[in-house]
Amino acid sequence: MSHLIVGMGVTGRAVASALAKRGHDVVMADDRPRRLDGPEFEHACVHDSTDPDVLASLVADACVVVPSPGVPPRHLAYTLADAAGVPIVSELDLAAEWDSRPCAAVTGTNGKTTVTALVESMLNRSGISAVGAGNTDIALVEAIDRPVDAFVVEASSFRLHRARTFAPAVAVWLNLAPDHLDWHADVDDYAASKARIWAAQGPDDCAVAPYGDDAVGKFAATAPARLVTFASAQWLDAPADVRMENGMLTAYRTPLVAAAELPRHRPHDLSNASAAAAVAIEMGASLDHVVAELCAFDGLPHRLALAGSIGDVVFYDDSKATAPHATIAAAAGFGDAVLIAGGRNKGLDLGDLAQAAPHLRAVVAIGESAPEVTACFAHAGAGRIELAEAGSMAEAVALAYDIARPAGDVLLSPGCASFDWYSSYHERGQSFISAVSDLAIQLGAGGQER
Repeated sequence: MSHLIVGMGVTGRAVASALAKRGHDVVMADDRPRRLDGPEFEHACVHDSTDPDVLASLVADACVVVPSPGVPPRHLAYTLADAAGVPIVSELDLAAEWDSRPCAAVTGTNGKTTVTALVESMLNRSGISAVGAGNTDIALVEAIDRPVDAFVVEASSFRLHRARTFAPAVAVWLNLAPDHLDWHADVDDYAASKARIWAAQGPDDCAVAPYGDDAVGKFAATAPARLVTFASAQWLDAPADVRMENGMLTAYRTPLVAAAELPRHRPHDLSNASAAAAVAIEMGASLDHVVAELCAFDGLPHRLALAGSIGDVVFYDDSKATAPHATIAAAAGFGDAVLIAGGRNKGLDLGDLAQAAPHLRAVVAIGESAPEVTACFAHAGAGRIELAEAGSMAEAVALAYDIARPAGDVLLSPGCASFDWYSSYHERGQSFISAVSDLAIQLGAGGQER
């Protein structure tokens, strides 16, 4: 019988190649069947998974169904597989079946990519060869073909949703806030999916959780692994195993580095640093190399990255913030910023953005959700926050500059997905950077009056 893969994106193609390499019969389906690139797919047939009869036949002939992360649980493939008693297997479970090298895994609503990158670099600096996988450009089933000592897996709720045997040696759950409610049935389903990161661990493994976070803590209390805590952005000086103490990042009561010495030291940066340090140390990284990486790390693209300046107006690109929780965390590091927010809502309550109001002087709303964003701050700002709407990124940047000058901060932190105007948050961020550059050229290096 065959392994049926549903969804032929990056992960689906990686799974197909990995299964074929191991001698399994592979059948592929996608809601938009198309010819796949690559010599291994030259003669491949991709079936139409939107055809109920075709999909039912494929499921009936399968021994396993492997949905790609982008295929939501409401898809007919899940219903048919469950009804037929055909196991639904996560890509993470396949990798766990094929490889026993240690894994660190990272989940959370925000900060996953940053913490994954930090842990990967900390391990490599320490002489433990590691590669990042999962939500990166490399699926875990592909990464296990590499000659490394360990893996650092960015584990989204999508990947964890049906994971059953994936048991990382060290697993961290960074935070929890409503997100991806266009994919998950509700917040409880979203949280339950993330909790799978700890479910298959054993007593010799390590579960890492934010100290004092009740939303994550109720799951951490039942985790079968040994529990380690780190300082969350709201409780940086809490008595966690890794925390801020008298201005010093401290791990297991050993001072590591002063927060002021780190290139990134806003509250969420220090929380990410604490979490990454905890995971890396538990994976065997040396304290010296953990510190060296933190002192060298200046962030990732589109995550509160400097996008340019015009005179004394400074622009920050936080395009990766695709949910209100991320925007609130970003705004907390500012005192009087102009926020550019909006895009495609992922089924979330954008009213939560109001929590950012104390840190803002103005909001420029963009994209499909611009009216929702404007309405939120019209109420929360009580007339104090200046509001505007823009029909393009260039217009948004120009409006934000006019409001912020002669000196101030402009923050692109949309709180929404990018898919109304752009193909990805990366493209949106690049558009913002280009708009800042174009406006600087238009005005001249000094930022003259418009």
